[in-house]
Amino acid sequence: MYPLAWIDDTTPLPHPDCALSDGLLAAGGRLTVERLQEAYSKGIFPWYNAGDPILWWSPQPRMVLHCNELRISHSLGKRLRQIARSETTPGASVQVRLNTAFEQVMRQCAAPRNGMEGTWISPDIQAAYGLWHRQGQVHSIETWIDGRLAGGLYGVSLGRFFFGESMFSRANDASKIALSYLVAYLLRHGVAHIDCQQQTAHLARMGARPIDRHDFLDLLAQALEHPSPPWGRGQLLHTGDLASADAMTP
Repeated sequence: MYPLAWIDDTTPLPHPDCALSDGLLAAGGRLTVERLQEAYSKGIFPWYNAGDPILWWSPQPRMVLHCNELRISHSLGKRLRQIARSETTPGASVQVRLNTAFEQVMRQCAAPRNGMEGTWISPDIQAAYGLWHRQGQVHSIETWIDGRLAGGLYGVSLGRFFFGESMFSRANDASKIALSYLVAYLLRHGVAHIDCQQQTAHLARMGARPIDRHDFLDLLAQALEHPSPPWGRGQLLHTGDLASADAMTP
């Protein structure tokens, strides 16, 4: 077993094979966009409590959703078809949008849930990913119901790979709707995988499954050889197309 690596701002992150048995790879440094870019391109992500040193992780195995394996329940499928029929009509009650409320999505993801106190999405995390979002590599997918943000998720896009970070829901199925539309958008642009990082029962029910770290890194290396999708801002359609912001219901 390798010892835990302590890094400063000039130290490259170790290879993921050096991670401890729980996936912890390194500690230290600052949360800059440059460091995040390096980390994600190596299959590494930060996860730590506010006030503690930054901890860098590369789990074994890695939870991944193959986009063509997304599992939709009968009830959710019925609702998605209903949304699709009216999504472009004036006054549509449900719309899915891309990058129109990124800061709100992060704040909602950071809010305590299910009686839990605290969050790993600290102000420092929100600031760093917010800056990365403004540079065009972090994105929010949002479910709006009757003009209000009801659920969504955010994540990192590098090449043809999407790294899901967190999701929230303030209405039934709101985050699942956002995920379904995200998958349609990714598939339309040749992105086949979403990194889900840690294993959870919720993700497993949606079709995600654990894969070996080496397999994950191979998929990532192949995906990084291609350009990212043409991310923008506006309304996402069930087809995976992005409509202009002008089409959004006020």
